[in-house]
Amino acid sequence: MACRFEFMIAIIATVLAVPVAHAQGAPEPVGVWQTQAGDARVKISKCGGGICGVVVSLRDPIDPMTGKPQVDNKNPNPSLSSRPIIGLPLFSGMHPVAAGKWSGQIYNADDGGTYASSISVTGESTLRVEGCVGALCGGETWTRVGR
Repeated sequence: MACRFEFMIAIIATVLAVPVAHAQGAPEPVGVWQTQAGDARVKISKCGGGICGVVVSLRDPIDPMTGKPQVDNKNPNPSLSSRPIIGLPLFSGMHPVAAGKWSGQIYNADDGGTYASSISVTGESTLRVEGCVGALCGGETWTRVGR
């Protein structure tokens, strides 16, 4: 009888520990992040089995040349070059590859290119965003906005 009681206590302790272990898992990138230069804010959310990122605000939302909202004018595809930057999706195929890390592609509105990318949560309020063209890689650190 004592063995059965100890066994039940062990099962209950294991069940109660599961939520704690999950809560201490890798941090999620879900939320609003400011780019390193501070020129844009990107909202990251879960979508499908991965994450999506959309531009939600710009430091300079109005193009000084046109007096209208900034558009994706560096995009080499003429049918996409007039879409607004605010609301622009930045990530594609971004899926988890390790705890706190996602991999896929990122769109760079500064040059109209799409690059292999990885995103890593490096702290409670920091996100490392990296992109590569062939062997050349670069990146920047984004900062969480609010909570």
